Amino acid sequence: MADVEIKVENIVASATLGKSLELPRIAPALENVEYNLEQFPGLVFKLKNPKTAALIFGSGKLVCTGAKCIEDSKKAIHITVDKIRELDTEIPEDFEIKIQNIVASANLGKVLNLEAVALDLENTEYEPEQFPGLVYRLSDPKVVLLLFGSGKVVCTGAKTADQALLGVQKTKERLTELYLIEE
Repeated sequence: MADVEIKVENIVASATLGKSLELPRIAPALENVEYNLEQFPGLVFKLKNPKTAALIFGSGKLVCTGAKCIEDSKKAIHITVDKIRELDTEIPEDFEIKIQNIVASANLGKVLNLEAVALDLENTEYEPEQFPGLVYRLSDPKVVLLLFGSGKVVCTGAKTADQALLGVQKTKERLTELYLIEE
């Protein structure tokens, strides 16, 4: 496999508590919370450790964003649910946490000619007038990569860090096969 390292930048995870929540009651009881129904249909609860934001919806769904590792993402959701449970004892102890998206960055270490990449590489979109990066869609793993002329890459859509790494590795290999990586 192509030698490349990734850095996880953000993890988005979700949980469903299976019970509706009274946001007007929960909001004043939490610290570091934003609640303005006219702007957003849920609470934004910011945690300092791990540094994350939990979006809490009246439906009982939670979305956690900002974690750099899966453990922190799960920890943040558990901390959030424990705080809510202090106000509502009917919140179930067991609930499923799903990783929805992992965003990772990498550097291929080589300059890319995105015009050439757009012509030769399959499943790409490149409109430099609208966005400076080239969008490359992989089917296995099912991820999307943003390639920049500097050689920097952003991978999104992965469910695991290994998927993100594999996506970046396969992309580097494919670019090398097509002689698209410049010195």
